[in-house]
Amino acid sequence: MAPTAVLALLTLLAGTTAPKTGEDLIREMHARYDGKWYRNVTFVQTTSFPDKPAETWYEAGTIPGKLRIDVAPVDSMTAFMFVGDSSFVFKGGQRVAAQEDRNLLMTLGFDVYGQAPEVTIAQLKAQHVDLSRIREDTWQGAKVWVVGAAKGDTTSSQFWVEKDRLLFVRLIESHKSMKNPSAPPKLLDVTFEKYQPLGKGWIETEVVLKLDGKEVQREQYADIKADVELQPDLYDTQTYRKATWIKPQ
Repeated sequence: MAPTAVLALLTLLAGTTAPKTGEDLIREMHARYDGKWYRNVTFVQTTSFPDKPAETWYEAGTIPGKLRIDVAPVDSMTAFMFVGDSSFVFKGGQRVAAQEDRNLLMTLGFDVYGQAPEVTIAQLKAQHVDLSRIREDTWQGAKVWVVGAAKGDTTSSQFWVEKDRLLFVRLIESHKSMKNPSAPPKLLDVTFEKYQPLGKGWIETEVVLKLDGKEVQREQYADIKADVELQPDLYDTQTYRKATWIKPQ
């Protein structure tokens, strides 16, 4: 058998091997789209809440580890950023908050496909996801891998990945109260829904966030574009910069 044929066969067999750990799954997710996934994305998001009017958010993400959200009206100069393991808030063009706050939705929904697997693995471990636990399940009619929790465990931090396309579909995070450590943890349950192709990768077009089982936010994407030109200082965490990719309102 020719060397190229042997390599192709080994690749095929590797793709059909069930991951034994969450670390294996992360490596498979990266390998599936390595060199194919878009490097950045922009979209206009309608953000709905159960108890107040919907808002329009303009979002720009760059892989790995950068997300900026500008809240309409843009001239209010209100923006939120996630850069690396921290978040930043600007209001009226002034930075008003900064804290350590890694966004695992970015890590699992985007960065995993564009950064070294060992980086993603380290980030998940730092957020106390037990990567030694992995099992099969179903989600919305599709077969999935669940990492971080045994069957029936709905309180441990965990993530769910569709088996066929190796796309992230669900994150459950357990958050303890800093003010009252003895109180039961709050459970954030986020799902990525209605995936559609984008470039040689994929993007969800609807995100649902629930807190302790109650829906608190729903996001719907429109005007989605990949690999666009973004200004170098878009993610400046010290000084507010106007996002030039946003069309005049």
